[in-house]
Amino acid sequence: MAAPAGIEPTSSPFAFADPGLAAAGADWQRWLADEKRCSPHTCAGYRRDLSAFLTFLTEHRGAPPTLSDLAALRPADFRAWLAQQSMAGRKRTSIARALSVVRGFFAWLERNGFAANHAIRAVRTPKIPHAVPKALSIVEALETLESVGEFASEDWIALRDTAVLTLLYGCGLRIAEALSLKRRDAPPSAGQGDESVTVTGKGGKQRMAPALPIVGETVAAYIAACPWNLDPDGPLFVGARGGPLSARIVQRQMQKLRGLLGLPETATPHALRHSFATHLLAKGGDLRAIQELLGHASLSTTQRYTEVDAGRLLDEYRATHPRER
Repeated sequence: MAAPAGIEPTSSPFAFADPGLAAAGADWQRWLADEKRCSPHTCAGYRRDLSAFLTFLTEHRGAPPTLSDLAALRPADFRAWLAQQSMAGRKRTSIARALSVVRGFFAWLERNGFAANHAIRAVRTPKIPHAVPKALSIVEALETLESVGEFASEDWIALRDTAVLTLLYGCGLRIAEALSLKRRDAPPSAGQGDESVTVTGKGGKQRMAPALPIVGETVAAYIAACPWNLDPDGPLFVGARGGPLSARIVQRQMQKLRGLLGLPETATPHALRHSFATHLLAKGGDLRAIQELLGHASLSTTQRYTEVDAGRLLDEYRATHPRER
C-alpha cells in the first residue's frame, strides 16, 4: 500500500506521524544506531519494515496513527497487516523479520514509557521453511579461488579478487567484514607476526580470526601490486578508481564464475563462508570453536552445518555402498 501523497515510505517511518510518535521514533532510531550499534544497512531495513507497518495502519484506520492508536491496536489489526503482507507476495522470511522489527519497536516504546500494547504478543510468527546453508565442495571452492582472476581487466585487480575470496574461504568472513577491513588490519604473511585478523562483525562485535599463511601471502601480493596508495586507516580493498571496493563487484565476479565452472546459483561470496564452516566440521572441527570463528552469537546457528555434513555423508553412503547398487 502506498504512503500518503508526497511521502516516501523508506525515508523515515515517522514522516507522516503525529509529533509524539515522530519524537519517539527519532529516539528509537538513535537507540538502534548508538546503543544497539546496528549497522547502517540494518537500521535502513528496520526503517523500511516499520514504515510499511505504519503505512498500512494509515490506510487501515483512515488516518496517520498516534501513540494512543498504537496502544489501542488489537491482535486482529496486526493479523490484518500480516495478511496484507502475504497477499502482496512477500516471502515468509521477510514477513517474519518485519514482525520481529515491529515487536521490537513496541517493546522499546513500553520500556521508555511511550506506549504499551501486549496484543502483539498474541500474534504468531509465520512458520519459516528450514534452510540449510549451501556450501561448495572442496574442489569447487579451490577452483573458485584459482579462477576468479581470469575475469579481471588488470593484474592487480586479479590479485585483489583472489585475496578477497581467499579471506572469505580461508577465514570464514562475511563479505561485509572483509570489505570493512582497514589497510592496517591486513593479515600478516608467514613469519611476520601473529597470523590472525581482527574482524568487526554484526553489532560492532570484534573477534580474532586465525589466518593461514596462504591468506596473508595472497593479501600481501595484492597490496604489493595495487597502484593506489593504501592509507593505514583507509580501506584494505579498493576499486579500480581507488575508492572502497563494492560488494556488488565481488558478487558480479562470482556470478561469472558460476557460468565458467558450472557452479549452482547458490554459489555466492557468502557460500564461501558456509564452505569454510562445512569443511572444518567435515574434518573433525569442534562445533564451539567453529561458532567462535564465525562470530555466531548462538550455537544453534552454527549447528545448521551439522545437517549439511550429515546430508553429504548420506549422499556418499548411497553412492558407494554395494547394497545401494
